[in-house]
Amino acid sequence: MKPGPFASFVRFVVCGGGVGVLSSFAVPLLAALMPWAAANALITVASTVLCTELHALFTFGTGRRPGRREHWQSAGSATAAYAATSAAILVLHTVQPSPGMLTEQIVYLSASGLAGIGRFLVLRLFVFADRGTRTAAITIPVGPSAFSAAA
Repeated sequence: MKPGPFASFVRFVVCGGGVGVLSSFAVPLLAALMPWAAANALITVASTVLCTELHALFTFGTGRRPGRREHWQSAGSATAAYAATSAAILVLHTVQPSPGMLTEQIVYLSASGLAGIGRFLVLRLFVFADRGTRTAAITIPVGPSAFSAAA
């Protein structure tokens, strides 16, 4: 049985947050063996692949492992979220050249939260949506009767 939107969102936060916390510990450990940027890139790729697997099987209950298409689309949504948070910090530094750490954290966490919600919607509505149920019936009230059309 597929989870509803609220249950999916809670699972999305738990899976993504859990993998994020594990990643935050893995990067410095791996950075002891290689440059930090390389360790961060490697862990980012691995965590994105892991999250895509978890989201397909657990968060959105597709009943199957994700294929290449889902992995690429999930990676694209993660890249867009990264770009959004980076842009938010860039704009902050343009508007206020020397913001305090608290201000940076507020801007980053706000942008990250909004990007996460956007990513959840993209994954739920497009990446892991049921292929057969993509068209939904829309009822448009017209006078005393209603007109139904497939969207």
